[in-house]
Amino acid sequence: MSQILLEAYDLADSINQSEEVKRYLACKQKLEQDAEAQALIREFGKVKELFDEASRFGIFHPDYHEAKERALSFRNKLHSHPVIREFLEAEERLDELLNAVSLIIARSVSPSIKVPVNDGDGIKKARPSCRDLR
Repeated sequence: MSQILLEAYDLADSINQSEEVKRYLACKQKLEQDAEAQALIREFGKVKELFDEASRFGIFHPDYHEAKERALSFRNKLHSHPVIREFLEAEERLDELLNAVSLIIARSVSPSIKVPVNDGDGIKKARPSCRDLR
């Protein structure tokens, strides 16, 4: 067991030294220091909060469609900001690396193990395994 843990720490160290992690951390720092990007993120939080409130009632909420449209529009505005876009791209590349490593480890143990992966919206889902096809 201790050998497995040591190798897991070695793998983690290798990942932490990867270009994906270095780029992610650099982009994260740049994002945290960009006042305009931080203001947009705070404003998006407020817009998203209003949409979440309307979403609880769905189309029956009187402002649902307006809140949804505003949230989608603002999300597009966020993604068009160069510093935010660069951070999101770096985050996606790091996520892909971590998903690939998780999949390799799981499949090395058994092809039927489900592996949690991001679906692109920040929601973890299990990748289907061979058992799901039965």
